[in-house]
Formats: sequence, C-alpha cells, structure tokens
Amino acid sequence: MGLFRSFVNQTRKPQGVLGKMMLGSMNGSGHAKMADWGMSHLDGIKPSLIAELGCGGGRNAKELLKRYPDSKLVAIDYSELSVEKTKEYNEKAAADGRCVVRQGDVSKLDLPDGSYDLATAFETVYFWPGPEKSFAEVFRILKNGGSFLIVNESNGEDETGKKFEQIIDGMKCYTAKELTAALKIVGFSEVKTDSHPNKPWITVIAKK
Repeated sequence: MGLFRSFVNQTRKPQGVLGKMMLGSMNGSGHAKMADWGMSHLDGIKPSLIAELGCGGGRNAKELLKRYPDSKLVAIDYSELSVEKTKEYNEKAAADGRCVVRQGDVSKLDLPDGSYDLATAFETVYFWPGPEKSFAEVFRILKNGGSFLIVNESNGEDETGKKFEQIIDGMKCYTAKELTAALKIVGFSEVKTDSHPNKPWITVIAKK
C-alpha cells in the first residue's frame, strides 16, 4: 500500500504516526468550514445533552460546547487515538464536567435510551455499520423530539468521493436520498436535507 493510500485510510480508524497526522488535518481549517456550515443548520435547537459520534480530533465537540454553553456532551470514537486527541483538545471542558470522551462502537452504543437532545456525525457515517443498524442506535438514545445531524463532505455523486471509495477500505459515500431512506426505516419521522451551493457537501437533520 502506497503512502498516500495508507494515509487516507486513517480516516476510518486513526492509529500510529499517520493517524496523528490525520487527526491534525481533521481539526484543520478545511474540515472546520464544512463542519461549521453543517452546524449553521441547527438554528432553533437548544440541547442540554449532546452525543458527538465519531468525534475524530475533537474540534467539533469543542465547537458544539461553545455554541451551547449550558450543554454537556459525550464524545465517542472507535479509535483509541481519536479518544486521546479529543480528551486533549477538550481538556478544560472535561475538567469542568461538560465533556466526557469514550471509546465505543456506534452500532452498539453504551448510552441510555431516550437521553440525548442532539446527536451529531461529521464526516463519519461513511464507515458506520449498516447504516440502518447504527442509525437505529442513534434513534434509541435520542429523546422524543431530539435531532440527529449528519454532515458529509461527499454527496455520494461527486467524483472525489467516488475516488476515495475505491482507495479507503470500507468507505461508502451516501446520497442525501439514501440517508433519508435509511433514517426513515429506523423510525425518524422528519428528515430535512441541504446541499452546499458550490461544493458537494450535504447536511441532513433527522427528528425523532
């Protein structure tokens, strides 16, 4: 496997030196702009408890805590290295009791039923099992009326996304239509989607 292929495969489960480099890029300005565009769709939502699923380098967890200063957040990632990085990036919030970081699997979340107002997934559902199996877990942990935000850099039809599907193991880029169908299958009653006017970014918000 070439160096580039080895590096981009770190998006699934960062580990080792290349994983640390990947997490640094996840917290960089390019991904931040996309994540902030996705968060701009959360107007009117005032969550007390947030689950940040597939937390990567921890940047988005920190921004959510800034956006909602009265909230508490649990950040979960499959990668041990991501958990370490997110803890480091959110050290103050963790010390204040506002941020808890855990290693876990989105297809079997160790979180209580009906407890969270908001769940978020930035650039991560590409690798989730199912995805219906994982979406059912998100549905389970949300309160009635809770929201699930998905933000993806690929809309499932762009050439770059298709290219990365071929070189990143286990990656699947979904269209907004495919995500909507999977979310409704597991019980979400309302799903709204938006596409960036100039980029292949998509935002999906599903309500329980």
